[in-house]
Amino acid sequence: MSWTEIVIEVPLHQADALSDALMEAGALSVSVEDADLGTDAEQPLFGEPGMEPEHTAWERSRVVALAPLEADHAALVAQAIALCEPPLQTTKLPYTLRPVADQDWVRLTQSQFEPIHIGKNIWVVPSWHDAPDPAALVLELDPGMAFGTGSHPTTRLCMEWLEAHAPAGLSVLDYGCGSGILALVAKKLGAQRVVGVDIDAQAIEAARNNSQRNGCEIDYYVPDDFAQAHPCTAFDVVVANILSSPLKLLAPMLCGRVAPGGRLVLSGILARQADEVAAAYASFMPMRVWAERDGWVALSGTLPAQPPTPDATPA
Repeated sequence: MSWTEIVIEVPLHQADALSDALMEAGALSVSVEDADLGTDAEQPLFGEPGMEPEHTAWERSRVVALAPLEADHAALVAQAIALCEPPLQTTKLPYTLRPVADQDWVRLTQSQFEPIHIGKNIWVVPSWHDAPDPAALVLELDPGMAFGTGSHPTTRLCMEWLEAHAPAGLSVLDYGCGSGILALVAKKLGAQRVVGVDIDAQAIEAARNNSQRNGCEIDYYVPDDFAQAHPCTAFDVVVANILSSPLKLLAPMLCGRVAPGGRLVLSGILARQADEVAAAYASFMPMRVWAERDGWVALSGTLPAQPPTPDATPA
């Protein structure tokens, strides 16, 4: 079977409504592109990990709908215009058609994901590839719905920190575990006990599957179950790759999960946010920038082995 792409250029405020309407009218899939892609006017959209950007379209957006070659494309567009909510102030939209060559879509998709080399000796390898270096620390991990494949700078920073401070024989908490990639790295680096926590039940399921695939024994919980199963447990290493705002709110809880003398690693933080995040943790432990990559930073700190004693006041 062959397909055609229906390409419609619209302003930002119409892109989402038209995309939804095209799907309702019978399009097989819909995507939105920057109409200025590949030119000097191209505008990247940025969002923090786990969050969508503020806008999911561009000032000049290109809505691309996939339809069967034999479909009535004019009728599909007309129906989509009629279904738009809020209504479009037009009964016609100019569009162009782009032929889509028939090909092996599974193979094409897989070809877009190659093994990723991280740090000195870590490889993240999709299941359809062989490990480039079988003697390295190899994680078999396929792209999926849960955040964390090693491609994002924040994930890389945390993995590189774990490699540089191998937690052999220690306990590790991966808070906001996503796919479980940091928990897997910690376990393969010799951690004695590893626990992962995430608010997303789908992420927990993905992390469990990834752990089983990699032969790693790791316990995963949603936050409430974690609090019930481990009400007072502290860990030698706590890693949290989330977002700056939740990290600030979670400061008391995360610091309370670090054992005396233990280490805390935070990422998901833009370089310009480092000072304000560190300030949120200052009353518990000093946090400093450990490394920076592509505008993102990882903070790390050590919880004092004993609480500081107040200075003696002269009599």
